[in-house]
Amino acid sequence: MQTAILIPAYRNLKSGHADTPVAVTPEVSALLEQNAVVAIGVSGGKDSDACAIAVSRYLDQIRHQGPRVLVHSDLGRIEWADSLPSCERLAARLGWELMVVRRNAGDMMDRWLGRWANNVRRYNDLSCVKIILPWSTPSMRFCTSEMKVTVITSALKKRFPGQHIINAAGIRRQESENRRRMPVSSLQPKLQRKGLAGINWNPIIEWPVEDVFATIESAGLRLHEAYTIYGASRVSCAFCIMSSANDLQAAAGCAGNHEVYREMVELEIDSTFAFQGSRYLGDTAPHLLTESARMRLAEAKRKALERQKAEAMIPKHLLYKAGWPEVVPSVAEAELIAGVRSQVARLLNLDAGFLTGKTVRARYADLIDKRNGNSTEPLEDVPEWQADLALALA
Repeated sequence: MQTAILIPAYRNLKSGHADTPVAVTPEVSALLEQNAVVAIGVSGGKDSDACAIAVSRYLDQIRHQGPRVLVHSDLGRIEWADSLPSCERLAARLGWELMVVRRNAGDMMDRWLGRWANNVRRYNDLSCVKIILPWSTPSMRFCTSEMKVTVITSALKKRFPGQHIINAAGIRRQESENRRRMPVSSLQPKLQRKGLAGINWNPIIEWPVEDVFATIESAGLRLHEAYTIYGASRVSCAFCIMSSANDLQAAAGCAGNHEVYREMVELEIDSTFAFQGSRYLGDTAPHLLTESARMRLAEAKRKALERQKAEAMIPKHLLYKAGWPEVVPSVAEAELIAGVRSQVARLLNLDAGFLTGKTVRARYADLIDKRNGNSTEPLEDVPEWQADLALALA
């Protein structure tokens, strides 16, 4: 067992307050008076713990009689081993039901692997200009939208038909600039049904972190081991696209995370894309990798630089924008695209087609015909790949 490492905010929890009021809006109050369902998303982390404790106390205070439930979206291999047990401890302490939901199509790692396979297929078929990364990013967090929000809201609507639903979360303004601008409550379209309201509620949005820890301590609740043993400052995925370098190191210090760590590094190697922009996850804990993996990662980094250099040669007017493709590239432009594709295909060992100027021009013409409805061949899944292209090529 490792020596306990407590993050600074935890050491200072005595300076916090265990009775800080929750933030409410007229919309929230009106639904609570109607005994709407209150569902709180929990991850096992400190903020969702404090949110659940504070909301439970508030609901008791106002004599709320509606259903109450904690909801944990299990992301599979990428989760800390203590996350679900931490949610179970919270549910037991509050006396609330815990709903555990999962994406039917696979866990977070499956989503990244599947995304990469789809992006390779798109590149091979010249359905995109550049090869697209496998990872979610801060600007396209399908890890949250698909794996959490969509799954949770769907489960809540099935579980509570005919009832208003308030979806609460432990979001705090202190955490980031983006969260600083978030409202106390907002409409949640994924929960709305005819004649029934669905809203998001951020009851501890104004809280400082000291009050979070004080509230958890006042409830006699044990913190997630990510904080108390491994020194993490936040709990979400073990290796999160939003994690600091220190939190990635903390996750790598837990033996239970080593298998998924190696699997993620293998995807970095195969794709040449770093997990966090220019920061490769493989550099977090290279001692956990085999010598072969370390050598292949170094080679992947070299290939990434070559890929980026090659793709930078493509003029901006040929890159993706809404309605792509609008025109067939000129002969010279098509030869350039074909040359870049040949180089990228060689670097990543892809089975790419359309490697000559002539075939590139023919493919663009065919795509334009499809978009204009002049082809009998069905168009691909346009909305999905257009969203990916917008991220990678904007």
